[in-house]
This record gives sequence, C-alpha cells and structure tokens, in this order.
Amino acid sequence: MPAETSLPAYHEHLSKDKKLAPIVAAFPDLQLKRRKNICLYLCAAIMSQQLSTKVADVIYKRFLALYDDKEPTPEQIVATPSATLRSIGLSNAKVSYVQNVAQYAIDNGMDDKKLYKMSNEEVMDFLLPIKGVGRWTVEMQLMFALGREDVFAIDDLGIQQGMIKLYKLDATDKKKLKEKMLKISAKWSPYRTYACMMLWCWKDN
Repeated sequence: MPAETSLPAYHEHLSKDKKLAPIVAAFPDLQLKRRKNICLYLCAAIMSQQLSTKVADVIYKRFLALYDDKEPTPEQIVATPSATLRSIGLSNAKVSYVQNVAQYAIDNGMDDKKLYKMSNEEVMDFLLPIKGVGRWTVEMQLMFALGREDVFAIDDLGIQQGMIKLYKLDATDKKKLKEKMLKISAKWSPYRTYACMMLWCWKDN
C-alpha cells in the first residue's frame, strides 16, 4: 500500500475553523523559511511599503544593481549617496528609513543568529526603535525573515479585508473590528502566520 502523505500540523488545526477550512484545503504545503541578512530583508520591506509586489520587485532589483547585483553590507548602504537611492525610485522618507536601518545594524548589530534566538516580543523591542520601522514591518520580518509560525498582522489591510469578507464582519467601528479579529485569530494559534498567508492569497484570487 502506498504511504499516506501526512499533512502539516497547521492543516488539521486551522481546518477546525469552519469558515477557514475550505481555504486551508487549497494550501496543503505552505512553508516558512529563515532568511539570512536580516538587515537587507528589513530594508527591502521598507522599500516595498504601499507598493504592489511587481513595482517593489523592480525597485529592489534596481537597488541590488547599485552594488553589482551583490547583497550590500550595512556600511555600503550608509555610504550610498541619498541622491543615488532616490534615483532608483525611493521617496526621500524611504531613503532616510533604509539608511536608518543600515546605521542601526552597524551600531547595534543585526546578526541573524542573535535574532533567531529572540522571542517575537524581543524582536519587536529590538527593531521598533529604528525610525521608519513600525509594528507591521517587524511582523513581516517575523513571518518571512525569521520564519515564525504564530504572528497575526492585525493592522495589515489585506488581512482586514480578507477577514471582513470571509467572516462577514462589520467594518464601521475599527476598534470593534479589531476586537473581533483578535477573537477569531486566537483560535488559529499557534499557526496564525499560516492563516494570514492563506487569507492574503485567497483575497488576491
């Protein structure tokens, strides 16, 4: 008899949510990875804010082209003139934020192994002092750079829209909306990152 392919642990757990279950069935093999060079990943997240994935990719490729398509060090980023960074399509604010991240990495260290060992809250406390880095940006790092399985991006517009649509939530009162979102998402723990990933894909398709 052929061996049954076992589904990942998040699958069974998230399928208990009857509304989410049909979406879960469409994603049997989501994976999270740990990335190296967190400083660069954080810079990329800042560059991509409020842009479509397509435009963000173009700008990031232009950014790497400034360094002969190699991953720049924080020192190289700080040494790059603001005008050069603006020339690839970054706003003044984003230029300043990207250089803030690189300077912070130089001053405080942003060693991958150091961040891997931190709890989610410790990562928040470590990265939030950087001007231009907000809670959402750190949540994206936790999910997609540090591979954390249980992160819920409550302020993400896509997640809000997805949950409003799927759970027929009333969006008129933002405070009540967030309370309902937290209540629903609590049942997804310890796999809230996967639920967020599914909601993004489902909403976009």
